[in-house]
Parts: sequence; structure tokens; C-alpha cells
Amino acid sequence: MIPILSPFTGRVVPLEEVPDPVFAERMLGEGIAVEPDEGIAVAPLKGRLVVFHSAGHAFAIEGEDGLKVLVHIGLDTVHLRGEGFVRLAQEGDWVEAGQPIARFDMERIRAAGCSLLSPVIMPELPAGYRVFPIKAHTVRAGQDPLLYVVREQG
Repeated sequence: MIPILSPFTGRVVPLEEVPDPVFAERMLGEGIAVEPDEGIAVAPLKGRLVVFHSAGHAFAIEGEDGLKVLVHIGLDTVHLRGEGFVRLAQEGDWVEAGQPIARFDMERIRAAGCSLLSPVIMPELPAGYRVFPIKAHTVRAGQDPLLYVVREQG
């Protein structure tokens, strides 16, 4: 069982309750969302920062075991074109679980009419793996597991 830590401190929201069909209908993969209480996103696992969107609103980390985690800060935040986002790491960097990756201005995101609800997705999950979201209602960034990935026997 591989724990995927929460990139955010905040309230846990089931993926099907995310008001964006790309996430709610799991088009990008299985996962869960968090409504952040503070404007920082941390690495959910140890690995390499393989994607960091130019707008600073989304990043993906590939763990040493090949599992990838996509963290999307807010909904429709790509339209902010990077305003309100500060990169604390760069694409290609090796990061530790819990290491700060990005800061974001929650008030600026809200003022732009965007949601802070932030999906955490397991895209390109290898065959034979399953994702199990936690049952907790709140999580702490870099401390509490948000998802567990399990390789099925057989």
C-alpha cells in the first residue's frame, strides 16, 4: 500500500462532487479533491517534478515506483495565466514528500471567480493498481494520506 499525502491542508471532497466534469467523471484518472485552508501546495510523494504548467496552477510528480500524481490548484485557474501563483520548485527537480511546490493567493483566485477546490488525480495508473481515497473529512498538507494506491495480487 502506497500512501499519497495531501498536497493541501483543508476539507476533503469526493471527486464526484467537483463541479467540473473532466475531474468528476474521472476523465483524467481516479482521485479526490481538497478545499484548501491555506495557500500552499506540497509534494504528495517523493519523486521528480515531471510537469509544472506554465500558469503555475498544476503540477505532476512521478514517484520512484513510476506512479504519477497530478495536483490541480483550483478550478479554471489556468485563466489566471500565472497571476497569484509562485513556483517554489522547478520542472525536473527531485522533491521530497511534503516539500513546498507552489504558493497561491486564495483571495486573488476567489476574486477572479475561480473555485479553490483542488483535485488530486492519479493519471496513467498502471494496470493492476487501484486507488482508495481516505475517509477523513480534513487533512494536513504533507502529513496526512489523501489516497492509498494498492497493487492487486494475482
